[in-house]
Amino acid sequence: MPNVSFRVQRDWTALKRRARELRFIAHGLADTNHVVQAHLIPIRRCNLACGYCNEYDDFSAPVDTSVVLDRIDHLHRLGTTLIMISGGEPLLHPDLDLIIARIRYHGRMAGMITNGYLLMPDRIRRLNDAGLDHLQISIDNIQPDDVSVKSLKVLDKKLQMLAEHSLFHVNINSVLGGGTKNPEDALTIAKRARALGFSTTVGIIHDGSGQLKALGAREKAIYHEIRNLGQRNFAHFSGFQDRIVQGESSEWRCRAGARYIYVCEDGLVHYCSQQRGYPGTPIAEYTKADLRREFLTEKSCAPMCTVSCVHMTSLIDFWRAPQTLKSDPSAANAERQDLVNIQSAGK
Repeated sequence: MPNVSFRVQRDWTALKRRARELRFIAHGLADTNHVVQAHLIPIRRCNLACGYCNEYDDFSAPVDTSVVLDRIDHLHRLGTTLIMISGGEPLLHPDLDLIIARIRYHGRMAGMITNGYLLMPDRIRRLNDAGLDHLQISIDNIQPDDVSVKSLKVLDKKLQMLAEHSLFHVNINSVLGGGTKNPEDALTIAKRARALGFSTTVGIIHDGSGQLKALGAREKAIYHEIRNLGQRNFAHFSGFQDRIVQGESSEWRCRAGARYIYVCEDGLVHYCSQQRGYPGTPIAEYTKADLRREFLTEKSCAPMCTVSCVHMTSLIDFWRAPQTLKSDPSAANAERQDLVNIQSAGK
């Protein structure tokens, strides 16, 4: 258990973090001409190989630190509120602390999505010192299996370390769908996370394009039990996740490319992790004009989308600016894949 002094420090840090968040929310409501959330990939390589994941490889080198810092500087110029470091596994980047510190230097919120395997007390304290605001770990099952080794059995000691040493907010995401063998595991994971003082979410695993895969009856029942633990978030308020559970489409205004952007390891801007290929513009060349265009562009993939970070970021603008422009990112992805196939055949 953390001592009294550390608990006071953690509470004070949380209070200051919430004040910053409220200021950013007010700014987001008042002005649409800036990015609310960006996912930034400093390394594609991961130390795990989960069967459902299409966001990693086992060989890529980390992006040069100076290049990552330049990308953060440009995200700052675009007014980005929250920069989430993801991957791959971001803890494999040798200069992750410098990357997080650069985000905080600009006064932005710094978040990270990790599998948690590389966390140790000294590493957690370094993340505190760098200024990390938010950390998320997805835990897929209680016992590791052939789909995922991100199990509570392996990660529970890491969660205890976080409970004892972290100054940043920790969210534990349990998952349903996508071939998970024991839906009941998600409820056990959520209860354990709450017992340790963490926030919890439940994710619905999508297909390779971020599209809906219907849940079975057992999975639906578990989802509602997790909901009944009492914690609510934007996904609940908007109702989109309830529609996903029922296998229903959602009518919403996706602001990907504007309020939310995904910057891959090559420095290109994409709608999200599941719709890579469009717009495909280097982040260094992305401008406020691009933000305004994509804000008004309807996304053809939106009705059956399950990518919650995009839904929740877009929620702030659900009531304004009907989207009058059209886009088909799935067609753009197909065109780019055709080009890759032609180039490969010519080698």
